[in-house]
Amino acid sequence: MQTQINITENPPRAAWEELLKRPAIDAEYLDQAVEDIFFAVKRKGDQALRDFTRTFDGVQLEELQVPAADIEKSGSLVSPELQKAIQNAAENIRKFHAAQRCEPVKLETSPGVLCWQKPVPIQKIGLYIPGGSAPLFSSVLMLAIPAQIAGCREVVLCTPPGKDGKVNPAILYAAKISGVTSIYTVGGAQAIAAMAFGTESIPVVNKIFGPGNQFVTAAKQAVQKLGIAIDLPAGPSEVLVMADETANAAFVASDLLSQAEHGPDSQVILLSTDEKLARDTISEMARQIELLPRKELIEQSLESCKIIVMEDAKEMVEMVNEYAPEHLIIAMKNKDEIAEAIINAGSVFLGNFTPESAGDYASGTNHTLPTNGFAKAYSGVNLDSFVKKITFQEITSSGLKGLGETLLQMSEAENLQAHKLAVSLRLDSL
Repeated sequence: MQTQINITENPPRAAWEELLKRPAIDAEYLDQAVEDIFFAVKRKGDQALRDFTRTFDGVQLEELQVPAADIEKSGSLVSPELQKAIQNAAENIRKFHAAQRCEPVKLETSPGVLCWQKPVPIQKIGLYIPGGSAPLFSSVLMLAIPAQIAGCREVVLCTPPGKDGKVNPAILYAAKISGVTSIYTVGGAQAIAAMAFGTESIPVVNKIFGPGNQFVTAAKQAVQKLGIAIDLPAGPSEVLVMADETANAAFVASDLLSQAEHGPDSQVILLSTDEKLARDTISEMARQIELLPRKELIEQSLESCKIIVMEDAKEMVEMVNEYAPEHLIIAMKNKDEIAEAIINAGSVFLGNFTPESAGDYASGTNHTLPTNGFAKAYSGVNLDSFVKKITFQEITSSGLKGLGETLLQMSEAENLQAHKLAVSLRLDSL
């Protein structure tokens, strides 16, 4: 391992912010690039998408939509073993998200005043699925399955082509079994623009979901300003591991490396109360990285790796809550007690035998999670992400008599006389 990873011991609280700083992003450059792409897609539609695909992916496409026949035969191009794995993951994801269904709430808040709330599916959903060297077919399951359970009418999927101009068969197979209604061979910020503005081939959607690189992330944040909803502000992936002397250094190292292989802007952090565990983890990382094909990319990611040794577990918890990691692994003897004190994290993994990979693929929880500290305010994707909740109310004549004085007093106090009149006219009619 070429990257030198140093151990920081007991950093003072004043140094935490600088120590935990995420890799910097050139926002100005990204915003300008996204603006240029948006302008081209709005002006030239499908032709702009073909031009960008030729420029960025090195592929010349005529038709952007994947033919239904290609989707139907995708199973024959996926090994039986992988098909079985995808089906097993889909079953667990379906179970966990189906259990999140909520019943309509209906009650009489006071005599004759009936209020209720009903979940309604968002009609048109757009999914962005990264392709290239790591086609994330698992993200298809994580996003399309809850959309299907929620009852979304249209699920549009965009993903970049491989060098052969085709979509990875595993992505097509995952889409086939999880309710995707149409698939387009378009990647990058231009795919986000297409789903936001619409083109000759790709329809406008109401909400866009899915992970992606910095350009995709910047594009999603840009369309949100234009009135298109997005799942959450998700950027480069990250994991923080809390470990003590009961943790297995080989396991910890593998979790750090598995997150680092997502991309050079990923961040991995280890907090430990045991210096020996920290040093053993560094040694294990050096050993394991030699076994991995994405070694060069991981090395780049490890340049922002932090390993911190602290004496006080309570301070460790405070640091975690300040950092608000996307993924948090707790490999400590008092893991349950520690977990109870965590208030800022996307998804939490407890114990030595709960790798983050399980949540990424098949345990059932969703892997689309808030990054970059947004776990302080955002949840990960769940069934509620695909519905909106509409409130209803009905008031009887006797109910209005009972509530009327309250309404008159409040509208008068806010000096909103039309509000008051709307109530008093009804009361007078009674």
